[in-house]
Amino acid sequence: QVQLEESGGGLVQAGDSLRLSCAASGCTVSGYNMGWFRQAPGKEREFVAATSWTGIRTYYADSVKGRFTISRDNAKNTVYLQMNSLKPEDTAVYSCAAPEKRFADVFNEYDYWGQGTQVTVSS
Repeated sequence: QVQLEESGGGLVQAGDSLRLSCAASGCTVSGYNMGWFRQAPGKEREFVAATSWTGIRTYYADSVKGRFTISRDNAKNTVYLQMNSLKPEDTAVYSCAAPEKRFADVFNEYDYWGQGTQVTVSS
């Protein structure tokens, strides 16, 4: 059974940094795309960042490009999201996601989701 567990969220001030972690069990992150999404109150879930199955390519939403960095540690079966220069509009529940199959679409083919971790950025 695939399980994804996020951690690292919290309450910070604008301009601060946070690093989110997504620990996977029941699967290996190596060889699969991995993504981060977020959902703010009253809004739909949106794509934040993803790393390709090779780990070579990364993808970001325009709103976080230059501030967020996604990375993976295959040995620890963990994916990270380093978030710098946080803004109040980054406030949301952040979830990591994994696909069931290899070579899935990196932006919208995900089958397994974590429970999420709350990130709140005060102005």
